[in-house]
Amino acid sequence: MGLALARTMLADGMDVTIAGRSADRLAAARAELARAGHGKVRTVPADISREQDVANLFAQVARVDHVAVTAADASGVYGRTTGITTAAARAIIDIKLLGAWLVGKHAAGRVTGSITYTSGINAYRPNGSNTIVAAANGALASLACGLALELAPVRVNVISPGWVDTPLWNQIGMDKQAAFTDLAGRLPARRIGTPDDVAQAFVSLTRNEYITATVLHVDGGHRLT
Repeated sequence: MGLALARTMLADGMDVTIAGRSADRLAAARAELARAGHGKVRTVPADISREQDVANLFAQVARVDHVAVTAADASGVYGRTTGITTAAARAIIDIKLLGAWLVGKHAAGRVTGSITYTSGINAYRPNGSNTIVAAANGALASLACGLALELAPVRVNVISPGWVDTPLWNQIGMDKQAAFTDLAGRLPARRIGTPDDVAQAFVSLTRNEYITATVLHVDGGHRLT
């Protein structure tokens, strides 16, 4: 989703900086994005769960218009609570919630437009096998409300995607295609989401200067099923 967002912004002529933990993935993303538009693309290795990495990331810029956080890691966090290790639970909290908070902390005074976080459908439709993920994602709405007050007039919002076809599904260990086919038949939108669907939602929040402290659901109606 982050890659799709960067591609969309570059196509609009914006300059983009992308950050991530994997140097190889950053290099591959930069090579792909360099062909996507007229803006400049830059990569910075950073682990959102490490405060010094986040501090270093923002120390490299005097001003940034918009910040989007799409970091996620589904390793070891799906299943019954009794079977999830405390280390895995702490890891998802570090990435999804504390990492988001660290971005708000170190973006303060540098971001001028907006910060947008990424939650997920499991925050609103927990199913008994994603409880700690649901908790981490659900907390982002409260974080956005608090930061929207602290950082005003900078706007702080949350995108909550439904099921989106991304590589993250490869970490979950399920028959992705069968699950997608089943859910698509039940969704009002009658299809699974794409990274571009989510990227367009991010862009809409950067452009609308009257939306803050809001969760925008991009889920094909999943909350209704």
